[in-house]
Amino acid sequence: MRDAPPGGPDGPTEYGEPGAARGPGGDYERGTPHGPAGDDGRGAPHRAAGSERPSSPRGPSGPHRPGGPARDGEPRGQGGQARDDEPGGPAPRIPLPRVSVEDTGRVLPDVAPGGPAVLEHHVLTSLLGAWALAACSAEEAAAVEEHIGACAPCADEALRLRDAVTLLQRPESLDLDPALRTRVLEGCLERRPPRIPVPEWATPYDAETARLDALLQDIGDAEWHAPVRLRWFEADGAASRRTTVAGVIAHLLTVDGLVAVALGLADPLGDIAAPASAPGSRTEAYWRASHYPPTRAVRAPWREQSHGIVRTVSFTGDTGGMPVSYGDFELPLHDAMLDRAFECWVHAEDIAEAVDYPYEPPSARHLNRMIDLAARMLPGVLAQRRRAGLAAPGTRPHLVTAGEPGRSLRLEIEGSGGGEWLIPLDSPGAKGSADHEVAHVALDGVEFCRLAAGHVPPAEAAAGQVGDREAIRDVLFAAASLSRM
Repeated sequence: MRDAPPGGPDGPTEYGEPGAARGPGGDYERGTPHGPAGDDGRGAPHRAAGSERPSSPRGPSGPHRPGGPARDGEPRGQGGQARDDEPGGPAPRIPLPRVSVEDTGRVLPDVAPGGPAVLEHHVLTSLLGAWALAACSAEEAAAVEEHIGACAPCADEALRLRDAVTLLQRPESLDLDPALRTRVLEGCLERRPPRIPVPEWATPYDAETARLDALLQDIGDAEWHAPVRLRWFEADGAASRRTTVAGVIAHLLTVDGLVAVALGLADPLGDIAAPASAPGSRTEAYWRASHYPPTRAVRAPWREQSHGIVRTVSFTGDTGGMPVSYGDFELPLHDAMLDRAFECWVHAEDIAEAVDYPYEPPSARHLNRMIDLAARMLPGVLAQRRRAGLAAPGTRPHLVTAGEPGRSLRLEIEGSGGGEWLIPLDSPGAKGSADHEVAHVALDGVEFCRLAAGHVPPAEAAAGQVGDREAIRDVLFAAASLSRM
């Protein structure tokens, strides 16, 4: 039985009930529903019949709040509540309004400003999973963290749940996005354009040498001697050469030297006599002249040479048409720089595989240019293979006047750096034509580049083939024949 009807001056009143009394501060005074259960389970215990409510005046600390929990070490009255009529009683707490109801229908607990929520043990236990997933509100998270600091079973459960959450998270690579360098440079150059910009056709080489140099900075001394097998394709099939990580960098140093010599820079071979200007011959001569196997010391001259090449083409301006000799053939400088960027990426993947290092393909824009170079070189390689008797049996090329359309194969490259190219089949001077298309081959961009590098057998490279089988075979084998040591 209550002493007074709900809403009376003496009875505890729930917030929102009609007639709830306001305190001097403008807030409603009520019994907290989250405190210790009283006689009727409503949170604040009822006074015995005939008892009078203390009429102590409001002190400097504000009005007393009936039903508030006592602090540790403070006296408690009947029912486990602090006796606010005794000297030294608990400091009264200013009542706070209830937080709004969420969509779930759950009423949020009272929260003191800057402090954790006051929650019961079973509620805190039910929040452990949400806390591990970082799905709690700030007040709930503070309450859970305060609770697990004092409750050993809940602390163990929280630890197990947090460990389980880490297993659900997808592992992220610590390596930088290969396009990050390009984006950062573009952002910098937009703010302050360079006095002497790098030509657009030299940017793939600049980017790939920088990415390989970043890989080399991350490996230890012992990994420079990790075994690497260089692979390429010859007329009679696959070929390979065993070397080390340092040997691969020495190979790039000597072959990049062809571009350096064309630009008037020093030849990295120095006084070493090479039997020919072919890339493989230069590399073999450099390896034979070394008294000891190459070590990480080879990185400095290779990087200095790559910087010198980029700097020189930037200063000389429009020299992209300058010929660069590869021994038995020549390439214009802008194509030679693209060829060296392609080789740098391919051999960087060889090194990354040897030292178990993650390595991404080039950016889509640079990869598209590398594929375009290979597609433009295919007609010449097809003609060479026909003259050498390596064309598919029964292949009969048609005579086509230079610049005129002829039989063509549609090369469709999917994925990063993709596009379509019409490859003339009968003459290097013929023009690819959709009206004379006799075959269609579909390949992934990275897969096509690995085919052109001699890392994928021609018979296993095509994802889709339609049309003249002999023409398809000739083009796939010609693509593999682009590779060299």
